[in-house]
Amino acid sequence: MSSYRGEGAEPTGTDVVGQVDDVTDALTTLCDLLDEQEDLSAALHRVCQQAVHAIGEADFASVTLLGADQPYVAASTGDHVHRIDHLQYQAGDGPCVEAAKTREVVRVTVRDVVDRWPDFANSSVEAGIGSYLCAPLFVDDEHHGSLNLYHSDHHGFSGLEAALLRLYTASAEAALHSAHRHQRARGNIERLERALTSRAVIDQAKGIIMGAHRIPADEAFDMLVDRSQRENVKLNQLAARFVAEIIDTED
Repeated sequence: MSSYRGEGAEPTGTDVVGQVDDVTDALTTLCDLLDEQEDLSAALHRVCQQAVHAIGEADFASVTLLGADQPYVAASTGDHVHRIDHLQYQAGDGPCVEAAKTREVVRVTVRDVVDRWPDFANSSVEAGIGSYLCAPLFVDDEHHGSLNLYHSDHHGFSGLEAALLRLYTASAEAALHSAHRHQRARGNIERLERALTSRAVIDQAKGIIMGAHRIPADEAFDMLVDRSQRENVKLNQLAARFVAEIIDTED
C-alpha cells in the first residue's frame, strides 16, 4: 500500500500531542455514549462519528462488515460514500475490503490505485474522495470488518494518523464488545421473561379448563394445543385471549 504524507510538513511535537488528545477525547466520549446504546448498528454509527473527531483529517467515516455473501456498509457518516463502498464489495477488492480481510491498516491515495482498482478510483474521484485510511475492526466472530476514513485531499492521511486510528479502533473494539455483550445479555433476559410470562398464562388457562371440565392437566393442555392448531394461533396468544375472555365474563 502507498505510504505518503504529500507536500505538507511532518507533524510537530505539538501537533502530535494535539492529535493524541483528540483520540483520547473521542474514545472517552465514545465509551460514555456506548453505555447508553442498545443497538449494535447505532453503536457502530457512534464509532464512525467519533472517528471523524479523533482523526482531524477525516471528512467521512464508515464501517464495513464482512457478511455471509459479501461485505456491507454497517454504518457511515455520509450516505454518498455507500456507492463507492458497494463497488468494492461487488469487486471483492478495495481498501476497505482489504483492511477487513487482511486485518491490516490500509492507507492509499486514489491516484495510486487507478491501475489496480479503476472503477473504484473513478467513482472516488467523482465523489470527491482523494484518500483512504482503513483499519480492521473486530467486535466478535459474527461482526468484523473495517473502520474506514475518507478525505477529499490526495494527501489526506499521515503515518501518525494511521497509528492513531489503529489505537482508536483497538479501544473501540473493546467498548463495542462490552456494549454488544451487554445487549445480548439483556436480550436473553427479555426472552426469558417473555417465556416465563407465556408459561404463566398457559398454566393459568390450563387451570381454568381443568376446573371447568374436571380433567387432569395433560388433557387440559391437549385441549389448548388442539384449539391453537385449529385456529392457527400461537399457544401463548390463545391462552392469553382465553384468560382475558374468562375475566371479562366474570366482570
